[in-house]
Amino acid sequence: MRPAVPPRAAPAQRLAPLGLLLAAFCAHAHGAELADLSLEELANIEVTSVSKRAQPLSDAPASIYVITNNDIRRSGATSLPEALRLAPNLQIAQVDARNYAITARGFNSPFENKLLVLIDGRTVYTPLFSGVFWDVQSVMLEDVERIEVVSGPGATLWGANAVNGVINIITRSAADTQGALASVGGSKFSRSGAARYGGELSNGGHYRVYGKADSNEDLRNEAGGQSLTGWHRKQAGFRADWGNPGSGYTIQGDAYDGALHQARTADIQVSGANLIGRINRILDGGSKLNLQAYWDHTERNQPLAFAERLDTFDLQAQHALQLGSAQQLVWGGGYRLARDRVDNGVAFGFLPGDLNMNWANIFAQDEIALSDKLKLTGGLKLERNNYTGVETLPTLRLAYKPNPTSLAWSALSRSVRAPSRIDRDLFSPTNPKTVNGVPQYAIAGGPNFASEVADVLEVGYRAQPLATLSYSVTAFYSQYRRLRTTEPNPVGAGLVFENRARGRNSGVEMWGNWQALPRWRLSAGLVVQRVETELDADSRDQTGTTGLATSDPSNFWQLRSSIDIAEGKELDVMMRHVGALSSPALPAYTAIDMRYGWKLRRDLELSLLGQNLFDAKHAEFGAAPGRALYERALYVKLVWRQ
Repeated sequence: MRPAVPPRAAPAQRLAPLGLLLAAFCAHAHGAELADLSLEELANIEVTSVSKRAQPLSDAPASIYVITNNDIRRSGATSLPEALRLAPNLQIAQVDARNYAITARGFNSPFENKLLVLIDGRTVYTPLFSGVFWDVQSVMLEDVERIEVVSGPGATLWGANAVNGVINIITRSAADTQGALASVGGSKFSRSGAARYGGELSNGGHYRVYGKADSNEDLRNEAGGQSLTGWHRKQAGFRADWGNPGSGYTIQGDAYDGALHQARTADIQVSGANLIGRINRILDGGSKLNLQAYWDHTERNQPLAFAERLDTFDLQAQHALQLGSAQQLVWGGGYRLARDRVDNGVAFGFLPGDLNMNWANIFAQDEIALSDKLKLTGGLKLERNNYTGVETLPTLRLAYKPNPTSLAWSALSRSVRAPSRIDRDLFSPTNPKTVNGVPQYAIAGGPNFASEVADVLEVGYRAQPLATLSYSVTAFYSQYRRLRTTEPNPVGAGLVFENRARGRNSGVEMWGNWQALPRWRLSAGLVVQRVETELDADSRDQTGTTGLATSDPSNFWQLRSSIDIAEGKELDVMMRHVGALSSPALPAYTAIDMRYGWKLRRDLELSLLGQNLFDAKHAEFGAAPGRALYERALYVKLVWRQ
């Protein structure tokens, strides 16, 4: 168990201005409805991440939180990671100007490898380390329909690496983004501009095109110097839709180009493009067929380290059908090919530099109504990868709905984190010395590195006891086996990656919404967890960690207040607290952001976002004194809609 670090208490006077503001505006909170979905409408939002078919959020037997388009707008978020802060079941830390550590249920680091992220069905993790390069993941936030955040395993439907959660980012149909939109915003640390236009096609479809540019300045670090991690990036894309979501066609794509600052060498050059095609069909008898194919190209040239060119081709098929009045079956399969081409540097490299990787899978998930109130869901996925062959990914879920506004559920699941290139193919230095014919690597991938395994038990309850109150509570216990360690090389000098550690994570995650007044909504969330890791008896890991270091707080929470002050004027406040980290050590912190939105005209909106208002600066991740500081700032944004 990691040693506790005493938290830094937030002075009461820092929070007093927040209370005064809320009290002052509550006096005006009557009359018009809050410009968002009611709690009943939120409960009936259709989600797809839990069962790969549309179902109301209130019926989904999983720990799932939905971030809506209006949530994102009212938060003032300027990037995907900032928008993800709205999910109370995610642990998010800004590492520097471009990097984030994002996870669910522990094991956080900038190289987090147990969270699956999708953008419109396209998997965006890199096969280099099974994590996400957040510095190249971007969408036009005004075009996001919703973000479904599932904490807990999702491997039966989504495959290996959906160990601790799934983030499913879903953009709006082109039919819902008609007309013109332009936005510009900036602070002393960041600037952004975007434009989008949507129209109708002659054959009954709709389209949109967009372009955007963003940049972040280098941040200061605790030592008083610069954290050279600023960046600038340009991106453009399109989407076209025919028919409707139940039966129609979609084609969409994006392309980006950018440069990322780094110390002591030239900028990292990044670029990429993707193209997605999707067909949805309602067949005779009411069953639904979904086909999706995509191509994704990325390039990353990191001077003195490596240059990578990755092409991914993915094909998926799914069939959902009703079997009688009490059974629903979803089944399908897919194939993915990734052509990875790496030009290695001197300090480290991936050998072989050129590698073709492929994944193939079949899955089925069957939901059976045992009674009007009780449903049993069983699922199984078989997925084959280059390194470990076929992995078996089962789940079993039981859901009890005693009345239309509450749901009790439990789940037992097995998921795996399949080896990535860093586990098997990493070598440092790239061209080692040889002793008696044996290469002497300082560190190397393990030729026998196997998949990490997680067995997870969950019990949850979701309810809306009043029209103005809803909440969700989930308790979980996860056991991890075959976690990554660094062991002495049995055939030479240096270290190799092996699977000689285990871990546990137990905790509770909860959140709720209260419509206190017609124009005032409060939202809150809390996660309490205990992450423990230990080496196996036969391990000789001298680093004291399980592979690359992770850092998890014992608790984190958030509180949001949304008030419509008057017609066209709104105030949003978000307070978030993160407990102390132990590795590397970091004190607890509390940050408060506040946004004021003002509709100057029917087509023009001005917003002022105060970030980190009651704390001049704090770090969120990393080791002192070089870690970057998150400072107080004012972000101004202007949005025009036609």
